Amino acid sequence: MTDAALRQPQLSRSPIARSERTARLDGNPWTPYLFAAPVVLYLLLFQGYPLLRELMLSFTQTSLLTPQTSHFVGMRNYAELAARPDFWRVIGVTALYTAICVVLAIALGLGAALLLDRPFRGRGIARALVTIPWAAPPVAVATVFAWTLNAQYGIFNHWLKLLDLEIGYESWLDNPRLALPAILFTTIWQIFPFSSVVLLAALQGVSEEVREAAQIDGADKLSIFKVAVWPTIRPTVALLVLFVTIWSLRRFDLIWVMTQGGPIGATKTLVIELYTRAFVARELGEAAAVGMVGLSIALVVTVVYFWATQRAERAEGRS
Repeated sequence: MTDAALRQPQLSRSPIARSERTARLDGNPWTPYLFAAPVVLYLLLFQGYPLLRELMLSFTQTSLLTPQTSHFVGMRNYAELAARPDFWRVIGVTALYTAICVVLAIALGLGAALLLDRPFRGRGIARALVTIPWAAPPVAVATVFAWTLNAQYGIFNHWLKLLDLEIGYESWLDNPRLALPAILFTTIWQIFPFSSVVLLAALQGVSEEVREAAQIDGADKLSIFKVAVWPTIRPTVALLVLFVTIWSLRRFDLIWVMTQGGPIGATKTLVIELYTRAFVARELGEAAAVGMVGLSIALVVTVVYFWATQRAERAEGRS
């Protein structure tokens, strides 16, 4: 008997054996829990346990230098945070930084995506070039922009001098009025390419038939965008709002490298405040309380996103 003849019965039995195994798994009520168990275990070990430890730490007075002397203080850390005017300033800076990042990063990303969606010579190269800021390491970007905006040797002031503008020779990162706009400019410059790439992918799903029908009906470009483009990319825009909001709330590397939260707290966000309380003031309990406040804000944003998404789907009759 040839080798092919010997292999043939095995090949014919294999689908039947798989079908029997599949039938047994389908009939087992524990099968869904079996497949979900690795993910649940991972989340409990690497997400749930650290969060629980941070929550417990926020109710204690714990020093980084002497953690063995930690003792329970209840809500005192949260009460002290609420009583500090500078903490509310941190909340305000975080909200302003996050809101401007979300609006400008997505607006610029949408504009770039619409441009890159149009046919023109060199479009492939332009699509590749627009991703470079996003691919660059944040610390490298922060270092380059800190050098660019330096008052003594930064090339930004040199460009302003060449343009004969009176606002030259500013100390951008040392001025409380200019430091946050400089940080925002750097952040948006780096993250808007991500929005553009994601929205460009969403634009590929816009129906050409609907576009052509709108053009035949004599609709202008704005009407075509409202009728054919926006309904398709709106879920992607909503998801980008969630992503950029959470990323902005967690942004640390770029701000720390450029200003370390200064000058006089003008660029201090919640994450910078957390790091300062933990590793400069060495108060782990207070730092954990700051972290829980930031986590609560992120959870509220997430809940609002899913609530708004489900409401929009119900309005469209999709659920």
